[in-house]
Amino acid sequence: MKIVDARVIVTCPGRNFVTLKIVTDDGLTGVGDATLNGRELAVASYLRDHVVRALIGRDASRIEDTWQYLYKGAYWRRGPVTMTAIAAVDTALWDIKGKAAGMPVYQLLGGRSREGVTVYGHANAETVDEVLVEVARYVDLGYKAVRVQTGVPGLASTYGVSGDKMFYEPADASVPTENVWSTERYLAHTPGVFARVRDEFGPGLRLLHDVHHRLTPIEAGRLGKSLEPYALTWIEDPTPAELQDSLRLIRQHTTTPIAIGEIFSGVWDCQQLITEQLIDYIRATVVHAGGITHLRRIFDLAALYQVRSGSHGATDLSPVCMSAALHLDIAIPNFGLQEYMRHTPETDAVFPHGYHFADGYLHPSDEPGLGVDIDEELAAQYPYRAAALPVNRLEDGTLHSW
Repeated sequence: MKIVDARVIVTCPGRNFVTLKIVTDDGLTGVGDATLNGRELAVASYLRDHVVRALIGRDASRIEDTWQYLYKGAYWRRGPVTMTAIAAVDTALWDIKGKAAGMPVYQLLGGRSREGVTVYGHANAETVDEVLVEVARYVDLGYKAVRVQTGVPGLASTYGVSGDKMFYEPADASVPTENVWSTERYLAHTPGVFARVRDEFGPGLRLLHDVHHRLTPIEAGRLGKSLEPYALTWIEDPTPAELQDSLRLIRQHTTTPIAIGEIFSGVWDCQQLITEQLIDYIRATVVHAGGITHLRRIFDLAALYQVRSGSHGATDLSPVCMSAALHLDIAIPNFGLQEYMRHTPETDAVFPHGYHFADGYLHPSDEPGLGVDIDEELAAQYPYRAAALPVNRLEDGTLHSW
């Protein structure tokens, strides 16, 4: 089962995606997501210029060996571009492996550990009254968990609040837009939001909130403590995690659970966070953390320390990545939650897939492989469009974490 072709496909059905499609000599194909939001062409170039030529002639069944070949053989290890490229190859090879075996990928990973994958949606609005309506909409759709984000009074814009409530995309301009941030305004406002939401929807609904790296550890401790009465499932990315030891300070001040990891590219980024139990959920993804092979390693390490999965699942992760995530989610013993931002009808048409949502759960396809593909002719009708993520400044003009 030799690899005879590997194609890098860039398309923009409403937002940019990069996909790797691998073809074997016996006619099997596999797809892998290679999208890195705002840096898509860097990964496309890495694949085209450095990886594809090295894949031709390799045995497609040797997934682990190929992963090690691309990781150790590059010398310049890790980093989001390299690990996203490796993830695309790895995911495509798992897709091929499943098709060769005549089984969905989750069966190759050990079979089901649960009947469905619990997902959460994004309720967002400028005001608290408006966000209550959005939360109710997700509850009516059957969601059992909802992330809640609102505007902050006095700020012109706030991360997570979008005009289109179902298809949020923060990459909004070819050159980064600049937003203004105030930690003081945010900390004063946010507890009242969750008081209203919990009062409206009661104790049964799982609530989440994304801080988006914007607080210092002591500020995050203060936020977590103020949210304890409302029993959040987690606060996400409360502080930048480059200094992993900083999470210890947050732990000293609050029992609100912590979820971190959507920008991590490997187990080394979260080793201390997991082994010292400084987080409760690890949010690393198939596409940015080295594919199914490496993300499984992260989740296995996390299981030893009672840390559960909570993988990122925003719209910049294509249906290829979502499908791969579901196969892993359904199989691992320490699954927690899966983020699920729905894709536009245009994206769903470019990426036909077999996974589906029902009663608050996502269900992976039972087709052999991942159960997802890319319509290359349709993809070609949506050319790449430059789009960058915003940057953030404090009210005095100081550049701040976005």
